[in-house]
Amino acid sequence: MLRSALLAASRSGGVRALIEKAPPTRAVVRRFVAGETTGDALRVTGDLLAGGRLVSLDVLGEDTHDRARADATVEHYAALLGALADAGFGADAEVSLKLTAVGQALDEDMALANARRVCAAAREAGTTVTVDMEDHTLVASTLRVVHALRGEYPDVGAVIQSSLRRAEEYCAELAYEGSRVRLCKGAYAAPAEVAFTGRAEVDASYVRCLKVLMAGQGYPMVATHDPRLVDIASALAVLDDRAADSFEYQMLYGIRPQEQRRLAGQGFRMRVYVAYGTEWYGYFMRRLAERPANLAFFARALAGRS
Repeated sequence: MLRSALLAASRSGGVRALIEKAPPTRAVVRRFVAGETTGDALRVTGDLLAGGRLVSLDVLGEDTHDRARADATVEHYAALLGALADAGFGADAEVSLKLTAVGQALDEDMALANARRVCAAAREAGTTVTVDMEDHTLVASTLRVVHALRGEYPDVGAVIQSSLRRAEEYCAELAYEGSRVRLCKGAYAAPAEVAFTGRAEVDASYVRCLKVLMAGQGYPMVATHDPRLVDIASALAVLDDRAADSFEYQMLYGIRPQEQRRLAGQGFRMRVYVAYGTEWYGYFMRRLAERPANLAFFARALAGRS
């Protein structure tokens, strides 16, 4: 119930205004959001890379219904990728892209064309793109775009949410050689006919998907903060005789940093998902919905700063 309420709040303009105007909010948000500018993102990226971790950068913003705004997002990504190349970060820092930020809600073909522009800039910078998965209504469209992009940019990453009932099927279709697949639980509300609603069901689906990806020929990206799932992934890597560089773990910026450092220190590829920008509200609320500990942290910080 709490998770549903927080996800509903992520789409509420009234709640957004209240949260954004609360004086302590931005200071607390900085735990999960690297900052608002490309300079902030580069600073955090440099710190993480120096500590042996990899990075995936997300320019915050979604549900764009304006062509000019979609074009501006593409230009922002192009500038970010150029800055990553100039800083020498290209090989270890990729970008994550939400298709709704580049026009998917307006026209799928436009989103595809804009995503191609970002992929071209990423290739020039010596890195790549992972296309994020969003609301369940966009799964088919997003996978079509990923498939089209891979015709020219085969290293483009796909994302599958284990909360979806068809997640294992999607993973089986994507577990081919060279295919980069990020497996996450999912942070969007969905009806019971298309998604699992209980935590245990979502976790069980995650394990089934993980088995498919680890046994496949692709490159699994294990996106979870759950210590049980991290351990299962490590065990499956041994069972499937996977080299340490044939898969990676992914965690969000600001969550379990000690575990991130531990995995990196053991020689695993550990990538941190770093979000930044002024449009942080929806992302922030989904982080609160994912883990009660995040909400408790937010509540304590507000109380301490009030």
